[in-house]
Amino acid sequence: MASSITSLVWLVDSQAIDPDALASYAAWLAQSERDRCARFVRPERRRQFIVGRALLRSALGRLLDRAPETILLHERAGLAPALPDVADVGFSISHSGRWVACAAGRGVALGLDIERSDPARDVMALAEQAFDAQEVRALQAQMPEARHAAFYRMWCAYEARIKLARPSVAEYPLEAGGLAGVLACDRPLAQAPVLTPVRLHEL
Repeated sequence: MASSITSLVWLVDSQAIDPDALASYAAWLAQSERDRCARFVRPERRRQFIVGRALLRSALGRLLDRAPETILLHERAGLAPALPDVADVGFSISHSGRWVACAAGRGVALGLDIERSDPARDVMALAEQAFDAQEVRALQAQMPEARHAAFYRMWCAYEARIKLARPSVAEYPLEAGGLAGVLACDRPLAQAPVLTPVRLHEL
């Protein structure tokens, strides 16, 4: 029997959001989120955090048929935020540079990672630091022109599994304009997700 589970996977350019809009999204944060946001030293990291939480609330609002600003999220030290009043929704946030992404779905646990693809990176040197010997050999076996993309798929899959925090049953590669990503799930989705660029003010 085919799964009926689907997932929203949205991507937003955090630098395209003007200061007034950013301030309005910051007002959606719960006190525990505001406390965490205030601890970030770099303005870019504060912007990523606010945009990520606004994007997540917008996705959850779409799934739950609720206004995003009414959705409560609570911080948990070292863990993803909790959605205390809904039990069957999975979600994950990731960011890389100016780009922020989130995934949300009902009846499924999710782990999402995105990374900017940098063609100047020495991916084999990074792989030798991050991956085991078998994974390094698998990457080395790739044709040189395919090795870069293969590294990012492996890296994103590794990070997505950590965020999933349970056995990964299905993994979906994602791509969008110089970004690589992977969505890890604890059960298969009804259809492969697409990393969809959105504008927060239009959601």
